[in-house]
Amino acid sequence: TAAAMAAPPESLLRYCPPVLVSRRGDRASPGVSGERGERSGSRPLKGIPPGTPGSFSATQQPQELLNAILPPREWEEAHKLWVQEVSTAPSTRRDVLMLQEQLDRQLQQRQARETGLCPVRRELYTQCFDELIRQSTVSCAERGLLLLRVRDELQLTLSAYQALYESSVAFGVRKALQAERGKAQLESRIAELEKEKKELEKQVREEKAKCEAIEKQETERREIEERKHSEEVLFLKRTNQQLKVSKNSEMVKFS
Repeated sequence: TAAAMAAPPESLLRYCPPVLVSRRGDRASPGVSGERGERSGSRPLKGIPPGTPGSFSATQQPQELLNAILPPREWEEAHKLWVQEVSTAPSTRRDVLMLQEQLDRQLQQRQARETGLCPVRRELYTQCFDELIRQSTVSCAERGLLLLRVRDELQLTLSAYQALYESSVAFGVRKALQAERGKAQLESRIAELEKEKKELEKQVREEKAKCEAIEKQETERREIEERKHSEEVLFLKRTNQQLKVSKNSEMVKFS
């Protein structure tokens, strides 16, 4: 059993009052053909037509042409199927001004972004463009079909820009992740080098302390050696002096 669909939300595109088509299980209706039902069921509410302008004819009846350009929307409520066709009522200058006011109000109420990609802003502008197509088609079918072609080309351009934007964002995210991974590796390498630096500094301090200790020992040893040498020299001088005195004394004695 298919789940019941909620009534469609408010739209800037003007519709006729909804019409009860059938109950669940009996979707055939003399007012809506099977082709129209399939198109309305598969078409999103953003106003993107399933066909191309070349498949429509300006000689069609206004309601038939509008249903082909802007398919009716349908929904189920309380096991009943409702269909709402696009209005064929002509629009006045006041209607155009009211459309502008409604667009501005909904942009503000739904907090649409003014710049960048914004699904809300795109949906509302699409609805507004659909309403302008409807108004033009009612007054002049050829102008409406021309606007439809313009809209479809804009949709293709926007889709291309969106795909390019999403691809660029994905590329940027990948590059950012790669940079983060590279940053983590560099930070790890820096930590290792810092640790190695501290170890080397510790070794330098230890070797410097050893060198200072050796220098101190050598200085003390040299001082001891010099003192010992001085004492020996002094002893030898004294001995020599004593020998000279003794020799002189002996010479005096035997003279």
